[in-house]
Amino acid sequence: MAGSEATPARISNFIPTDIITVTECVHLPGRIHSAGMWNYFHSGRFLFSLPQFEIQMIVVFLITQAFHYMFKRQGMPPFTSQLITGLILGSPILGHLKVFRVIFSPKSQELIYVLGFFGQALFVFLGAVKTDMGTMKRMGRKALCTGIACHVSPLLLGYLLYFTLGKSWLTEEMYYKNSFLTGVHSLTSFPVVVYLLEHLRILNSELGQLALSASFVSDLSGVIIMVVSEVVTISSEIGATRAMMTAGSILIYLFLIAYVFRPAMFWVVKKTPEGKPVKGMYIHIIMAIMFLSGLYVDYNALPFFLGPFALGLAVPAGPPIGSTIVSKLNCFTEEVFLPLYVTAAAMKADIRSVTFSDRSITFNVVLFCSTFVAKMVGSLVPPLYYKMPLNDALAVALILSFKGVNQLTIYFCTLMFKGDPREGEPVFSLLTIAILVNALIIPVLVKYLYDPSRKYAGYQKRDIMHCRTNAELRVLVCIHGSANVAAAIKLLEAACLSRERPLGIYVLHLIRLIGRSSPVFISHNKQKTVSSSSSFSENIIIPFERFKQEKKLVGLSVNLFTAISPPKSMHEDICTLALDRLTSLIVLPFHRKWSIDGSLESEDNNIRTLNYNVLQIAPCSVGILVDRGHLGRSMASTESSYSVAMFFLGGNDDQEAIIFAKRLARNSNITLTVVHLVASETDGDIHIDNLLDFEVLKDVKRNNVGNAYVIYSEEKVEDGPQTAMVIRSMAYKFDLIIVGRRHNIDSPQTSGLAEWSEFPELGVIGDLLASSDVVGSKTSILVVQQQQTDDR
Repeated sequence: MAGSEATPARISNFIPTDIITVTECVHLPGRIHSAGMWNYFHSGRFLFSLPQFEIQMIVVFLITQAFHYMFKRQGMPPFTSQLITGLILGSPILGHLKVFRVIFSPKSQELIYVLGFFGQALFVFLGAVKTDMGTMKRMGRKALCTGIACHVSPLLLGYLLYFTLGKSWLTEEMYYKNSFLTGVHSLTSFPVVVYLLEHLRILNSELGQLALSASFVSDLSGVIIMVVSEVVTISSEIGATRAMMTAGSILIYLFLIAYVFRPAMFWVVKKTPEGKPVKGMYIHIIMAIMFLSGLYVDYNALPFFLGPFALGLAVPAGPPIGSTIVSKLNCFTEEVFLPLYVTAAAMKADIRSVTFSDRSITFNVVLFCSTFVAKMVGSLVPPLYYKMPLNDALAVALILSFKGVNQLTIYFCTLMFKGDPREGEPVFSLLTIAILVNALIIPVLVKYLYDPSRKYAGYQKRDIMHCRTNAELRVLVCIHGSANVAAAIKLLEAACLSRERPLGIYVLHLIRLIGRSSPVFISHNKQKTVSSSSSFSENIIIPFERFKQEKKLVGLSVNLFTAISPPKSMHEDICTLALDRLTSLIVLPFHRKWSIDGSLESEDNNIRTLNYNVLQIAPCSVGILVDRGHLGRSMASTESSYSVAMFFLGGNDDQEAIIFAKRLARNSNITLTVVHLVASETDGDIHIDNLLDFEVLKDVKRNNVGNAYVIYSEEKVEDGPQTAMVIRSMAYKFDLIIVGRRHNIDSPQTSGLAEWSEFPELGVIGDLLASSDVVGSKTSILVVQQQQTDDR
């Protein structure tokens, strides 16, 4: 029907004896597109839905981003800012102003809630898709006990309070609702914990892995109890027949997921060529089944998100299916749907309705606080029993007690959509404030209690300089792709000598985490079966295995690993492995890649950030390998000699670099040239300030580095520009140049160069050699930083 028509609508406020009739004008077809801004100024209200929705999005995103900009440095996730935005836009603060009442009119919010519940279903589904079920199967007793105690402790105490105080403090309707709310207070949502850990950037830390596994156990036990309680409720209220039908429907759905959907997913994986994306048709089918599963579960009187959650667990984590789904939907879900939904839900909270004279409010305050304390205690005891430090155990307990969008959704649906919303609104407002306080405090406390970089602080000397001559030199080599392999093998080949000077090599293939929530760490020496992760590392594993077989040295060991983790926390895997294996040197590939003619081919700023993070917290010395292409290709050549140079200025990093250079010089195929850059006002032999510099150069000056032949020369320079001139004149003469990083060290030889530095992670000299000013050079560079033992 076109135009407008007055239609009587009988609206029940959920009380049968209180029925009112409202007359409302409805325009058919609906008004969507605006005829211009003049209509708003003329009428004082929005007559068209699309412009109104766009303005709502702008207002929500502006306020949300403003608060998130202030809070993100404290580790608070965007969810906190979204809650605050909703409370501000609600009736007590800005909601009473006419302009906001017009923008967020009650009728216009229906669209936001529809999109919000749509986004909530996607959020739960994506959280399940990211879950690696294989990792969950391998969880230890500590995670299992923590997860069970985390759920059971608040559940028992909550229902004890509910049965002892509930009937005397609550109305009949609220008594019924609190039976469900008590269970919700005890829940630990796995997607919410993943969300928090990602924003705290501790997802793949040891503590993060424990919290992740424990939250999965807790969430799974909570879902099972929730389903059983719903079936029991249906049996008591409707009848045993309907309850049996519901239970049967759930079992059928789970059977289809386990024996139809999941095998079908693996069939799709097999049909997809390695390295290629999944066909869009398969993704569309999965999404359609996801929404149908929500309708199916909702039809059986269960929470709608259980369907997408169960289906998401059936999707194989990681590439190709899981990563494709996450990459297509994650950004829009977390950045568009959820902010709108959380803000709109929080707008329904009216702080003025919370009065402690109401016994229902008092009871819910006692219940919420009691279950929170019980959850903290339950989450704290198992880690302490397994000898975890108190601060770390407290951090785990706080993470598992964090409440997010899933709890907000259940509170919102239970209190505002079921029964009389006038009776549920004060309790919902109270719980919304409680969630906000929870979300404000917990991230700050976790960040204060747990600093993942603490364990990497150097209390023992783990560098090349303090490695005994006949002791095993342990080197951790990081590889991002096959382009890094040849240069790394050539460097290791040069350092590989004999059984008297053994070399332990640890190769770590780094893969970016996409499509799964749980980081994966694989030791290929222990793993016999080939997994999907192993296949992605195959082009890395084979060359290093071949290198080990060709050398056949008694003192050589090669250990291969793969780490799949987010780029922001990838440095945790590197430093943890270096700490566990007691390595003396970490070798990182530079973020730039050069082509065969010496021109720049590509660069990856994620790798650059990773290198900087490792330099900051590494438990041993670090070397950044800048491969200009010639280093790797010379591996296949038949050249009898391989020329290496070392520019020495002095300091800890240069001392470390020359010790490594002298080790390379003992290889009969390598000739080493050491260029000592001395300030012109100093007599290098007599008035040398640093005795350690003199000590490490002593055998080089006398050409007494074992059986090696070393060329030593001194160059007197007045300032940085003269140093740059000397270095550039030699930049084309060698296959590899080794320098110390010498970060933040001022000296006459480098004065004036730091201001022009493009890559601070390489230091002044390394940056000079790697800069684009050195045109056409094929010389590779190794920049060395000695282990930092100061308090960090």
